[in-house]
Amino acid sequence: MKIIYHGHSFLEVFSKDYSILIDPFITGNPVCDISKDDIKKCDYIILTHGHGDHYGDTDFLAQKFNATVLAIYELAVFASKRGLKTHELNIGGGYNFPFGRVKLTPAYHSSSTIEGGYAGDPAGILLYIEGKTIYHAGDTSLFEDMKTIGETNKVDVAFLPIGDNYTMGVDDAVKAAEYIGAETVIPIHYNTFDLIKSDEKEFCRKIESIGKKCKILKPGEQIEL
Repeated sequence: MKIIYHGHSFLEVFSKDYSILIDPFITGNPVCDISKDDIKKCDYIILTHGHGDHYGDTDFLAQKFNATVLAIYELAVFASKRGLKTHELNIGGGYNFPFGRVKLTPAYHSSSTIEGGYAGDPAGILLYIEGKTIYHAGDTSLFEDMKTIGETNKVDVAFLPIGDNYTMGVDDAVKAAEYIGAETVIPIHYNTFDLIKSDEKEFCRKIESIGKKCKILKPGEQIEL
């Protein structure tokens, strides 16, 4: 399995037989290394919340590949009304898909559709796939229940926002990593825009100081599990 980071919070996950996109913000993303036409396979799209920099190119990609969109109930209903194939989830709930299991976790943030309507609660994602557990925190602040995520899961890789202003900054994300206890931590949601500029190298130094592995992925780089 490999995971390609395409900037901001957009991940492309390739298992043996499936391609899964998380928060596919491509068009309008100044740090993304690809165009939406560069995507060659997409079976599922998982959304953390409805903001445009996460919903991104969901409509185009889901229609092109007949992909299923996985999202919290209200956001899935919104996508369904736009003609997309969807599967509704909710916080704390999980479901077994052909590629593995997806469970939504809390995330402390806001959420609205790209049209400005209500999009349900924001979420983080636990992705159980090919014997590995991947945690994508979505857009969130630090919250103590991250301890529960760490206590009830053996997280192999955690993708944590560090950009501050809209989400956790560096120090709060380091505490989140401590709570979650992931073997490897990768920063996301930073340096896309001026408001979320952050020092990823400082983040990694602080992560390593608490005995965790940190890996910085530039857009287009990948990690293999």
